[in-house]
Amino acid sequence: MSKVIVSTDAAPAAIGTYSQAVKVGTTVYLSGQIPLVPETMEMVSQDFRAQAEQVFKNLSAVCDAAGGELQDMVKVQIYLTDLSQFAVVNEVMASYFRTPYPARAAIEVSGLPKGAQIEIDGIMELPTTN
Repeated sequence: MSKVIVSTDAAPAAIGTYSQAVKVGTTVYLSGQIPLVPETMEMVSQDFRAQAEQVFKNLSAVCDAAGGELQDMVKVQIYLTDLSQFAVVNEVMASYFRTPYPARAAIEVSGLPKGAQIEIDGIMELPTTN
């Protein structure tokens, strides 16, 4: 099975040696998204909630470019520089997902690219290979 590289201008461009997402069959592996505004490639804000919102917007854009939607994500990994912000993540995530929710992990890390406070990656399963 061949892999298809997913790319969209509606999400931040890759800032390293990676693709926004890679699709193999009906499975899409989404690279980590940080709260960069795609048009400016600058951090949306220093406010944590605004950063979390931007990350979900970026993930949604990549899901769309891959032929799916955020709700098709089956696994989400959340990286936070401050785990005490987890309640905010839950509130923001609840506004982007409906049940059944994806599997999820949340990990506190010492730092993220460009000083972001949150990064999220995941796996999406598409209903068809189209």
